[in-house]
Amino acid sequence: MKTKPDTKNRFVIIMAGGRGERFWPVSRQATPKQLITLLGKRSFLQEAVDRVLPVVPARNVIIITNAAQAEAVRKQLPKIPKENIVAEPCGRDTCAAVTLGAALVGARSTTGVMAVLPADHVIPDAKKFQQVLNDCFDLASRGQVIVTIGIKPTEPATGYGYIHLGNELPPPSGVKRYKTAFYKAERFVEKPHFDRALEYLNSGQYRWNAGMFIWSFVTITNGLEMHQKEMADACHRWFKAAWTPKLVTLLKKEYPGLRKISIDYALLEHAQNVVAAAGDFAWDDLGSWTALSRHLKADPEGNCAVGDFVHVDAARNVVFDARTRGRTPIAVVGLRDSVIVLADDSLLVAHKSQAQKIKELVTKLSADPRYKNLV
Repeated sequence: MKTKPDTKNRFVIIMAGGRGERFWPVSRQATPKQLITLLGKRSFLQEAVDRVLPVVPARNVIIITNAAQAEAVRKQLPKIPKENIVAEPCGRDTCAAVTLGAALVGARSTTGVMAVLPADHVIPDAKKFQQVLNDCFDLASRGQVIVTIGIKPTEPATGYGYIHLGNELPPPSGVKRYKTAFYKAERFVEKPHFDRALEYLNSGQYRWNAGMFIWSFVTITNGLEMHQKEMADACHRWFKAAWTPKLVTLLKKEYPGLRKISIDYALLEHAQNVVAAAGDFAWDDLGSWTALSRHLKADPEGNCAVGDFVHVDAARNVVFDARTRGRTPIAVVGLRDSVIVLADDSLLVAHKSQAQKIKELVTKLSADPRYKNLV
C-alpha cells in the first residue's frame, strides 16, 4: 500500500509581484495579470494556489507580492493565512524574492523543502502537474539538489529560455522509480533566435525554462553562500527577523540597495547540482493578448472573441470585452490580425505583430499626468 507523503515540511512560495503590462488595459498596477480573470472564473493566482493545495497544506503556502497588490491578494485568497502574504517594499527581481522566501521557510523549518512557482501560468491538467511536483519534492528532500521543471517544447518559441538536458538520472538509492523522469541539467540557454529554437525543438534535448524550482532550505542557502554572498547574508538577517514586525522594517531598509538579478543568472547558471524534471503536462505562460487565442474557440475566420462580437470580412482577430457595465456589441469590418480590448475606462487596438509593444504604451501612459489613472 502506497504511503501518503508527509507534507508538513513542504512549502510553496508563489511569486505574485509582477505588473503584467502586456495585458493592459485589463491588467493594472494594483490588479496585474495574476489577479485578473481571463479564462474561467478564477484569477491566475487563485488557480495557482488551487493547484498546490492537494500537495502542500494552506498554512505552508506563502505569497510574495508587493505593497500595491497585497490587499487584493488577501481578498482573493481567504484560505491562506494573512501573515503568509508578504509584500516586498520594491521590486528587485526573482533572486531577492527567492531569498526572502527561503528566510521565511527556514524560520519555520530548517529541514523544509520549498517550491518556487510563478503566479500566472496556465496548467489545464492539475493532476499531472501535482504528480510531477510531488516527485520533485521527494527528490529535493533527499539531498543537495536543485530541481527545475522543464516543459517539453511544442513549437520553436523565441520568448522562453531553454534547458539543455543531459543523461536521465536513476532514482536515489533505495527509492522506487519516480513516475517523473529526471535529467542532469547541462546548461541554461537564453531566449534564442528562431532558427536556433527550431534546432532545439528538433533535437529533443531541450526543455523550456518555466521558472519553477524546488529545493531544500539547506540547498538554497548553501547555493547563495557559494554564488551570491550578499543575498546569503541578507537571508541570514531576514531569517532571524522572520514572522515578526522587525522584518518589515528590515526589508524597507535593505531591499532598495539589493542587486537586481534573476535567480537564473544569480544561481542556476553557476550551480553544478541542477536537475531538470520532465514537465510533461500542458503549460502556457500566456505572455500577451495574442496568446489568449490558444485557449479560446475561434470562429470559421479565426477570430477569437469574449463578448458580443459581430463582423464582416474580419479574420484572425482577438477581441476581449472586460467592461463591467453598459456592454455594447463590438462591430468590426475588414480588420485582420488585430487585438481589440475594451475596459470601462479605455480601449486598446493593436496589430498582433506589435502586441509586445503594449509595455511601451503603458510606459508612455505612466509618463503623462493625464493618463496616470489608467496604469
